[in-house]
Amino acid sequence: MAPSSSSFVTTLIITILVTCTHTPNVQALKAPIHPEDILPLLPRQVSWPILNSLRGASDLLPSFVGAAAVANNSDLRWKGSCFYENTAWLELHNKSGSEFGGGTLHIKVSKAHSWTCMDIYVFATPYRVTWDYYFISREHTLEFDEWSEKAEYEYVKRKGVSIFLMEAGMIGTLEALWEVFPLFTNTGWGESSNLAFLKKHMGANFEVRPEPWITNITQDDIHSGDFLAISKIRGRWGGFETLEKWVSGAYAGHSAVCLRDPQGKLWVGESGHEDDEGQDVIALLPWDEWWEFELTKDDANPHIALLPLHPDLRSRFNETAAWEYAQSMVGLPYGYHNLIFSWIDTVSDNYPPPLDANLVASVMTVWDQMQPAYAANMWNEALNKRLGTQGLELAEILVEVEKRGSSFAELLTIPEQDDWVYADGKSTSCVAFVLEMYKEAGLFGDLADQIQVTEFTIKDAYTLNFYENNSSRLPKWCNEGDTVELPFCQIKGKYRMELPGYNTIDPYPHMTESCPSLPPDYSRPQYC
Repeated sequence: MAPSSSSFVTTLIITILVTCTHTPNVQALKAPIHPEDILPLLPRQVSWPILNSLRGASDLLPSFVGAAAVANNSDLRWKGSCFYENTAWLELHNKSGSEFGGGTLHIKVSKAHSWTCMDIYVFATPYRVTWDYYFISREHTLEFDEWSEKAEYEYVKRKGVSIFLMEAGMIGTLEALWEVFPLFTNTGWGESSNLAFLKKHMGANFEVRPEPWITNITQDDIHSGDFLAISKIRGRWGGFETLEKWVSGAYAGHSAVCLRDPQGKLWVGESGHEDDEGQDVIALLPWDEWWEFELTKDDANPHIALLPLHPDLRSRFNETAAWEYAQSMVGLPYGYHNLIFSWIDTVSDNYPPPLDANLVASVMTVWDQMQPAYAANMWNEALNKRLGTQGLELAEILVEVEKRGSSFAELLTIPEQDDWVYADGKSTSCVAFVLEMYKEAGLFGDLADQIQVTEFTIKDAYTLNFYENNSSRLPKWCNEGDTVELPFCQIKGKYRMELPGYNTIDPYPHMTESCPSLPPDYSRPQYC
């Protein structure tokens, strides 16, 4: 039988791939094509597994190559993904006749590794973000007709225009999107994608537990202060938590706390509960209501572990103070203000490559333009507090930081303070709410004033040496039927939960204010 046309194309392309990758003695000859440039032309069952092995979610992130400024005098040079020799410089002019003039960014690209490749770039100032792509070796220009205001003109005159390279190129970026997109889908594909992502980037295991995967709980065995570690693995929250776990090193993405009222009724305190209007708020829910929702209505397939407090800490837990604190917080918004600052403690050692503070600033700039109210809620007010200013927009914040001789990377590392009050009240993320309650209940003792729990990630919380360390004292129903003895009680979930470093770190002054968190090991020094 004659081969089909698709088989012929596949054979031809594979032959070209082999030919192009096995020419070690012809170093000076530019390859007519690069293997990765044509992989998408192969049938999907052939191309996607290869691309998956080459690319990952981090390929969606552009890497900072430098800032092209007037003072650079063509000194900014870098190696691109396609073009191996590149230079850039900025020319200021006033062709538009506007008050502050404009500028031309010159980029000269050369020495392409193949005829079919291209480089994609993102260009940013505190006031704008744009992009362009190049596939011809020559000098290219990007025009800025006019600077938006004097502050932007002064900024680019001193600092220039930031340049970011999409290192994966067009194909790699599309493949990275293929890895990230399904994380947020509420499907079996989405769940499998989340598991695969965490296995690949964090080394998680996700071993299947014996059934039943839901524990028959006796409420009398649950006490005030017992911590709930929650891991969602599909849908919108599953995707968000997966990325949060990746950057922070936490093996859980959400948390809550058990609490009994003065009459002894069991409640769950949670920052991040979605109310009837679709807003994420702080709530106190009866245990039965909360548990019923997790069992029947939470479509993110939550895996839940109960971490009982150690008896010594339980005896010190001030239920009255904890209840009063929880009541005072009910109805306040989830702590978006300090969400990212619990993750970023260092200038460079909290960012999975190629993520860095320059890219964070550019992403914030985009959001500031697209969703100004969202940006103000997420970071502008928090950044103002770190500067000791009020009401500055993001662009003004970036300019002010430079005026003070500091950097945006350093600004992000300034620790959040538990006593800061924002326009919509005190701000606590899910884990900060639990740990603030621990503070009020006396668990941090004399160290309470020397620890800012709004700096804690979920990993920081479950590694605290606060929990039961004697498995014989765990409830009888704890991990019932499981073949592996966990040091905590997993009460829901098909896959066995992991909490590396669980229950190992005693509190100390300024805890977690300067800790690195680089994958895949997430190693941290003592007393960071």
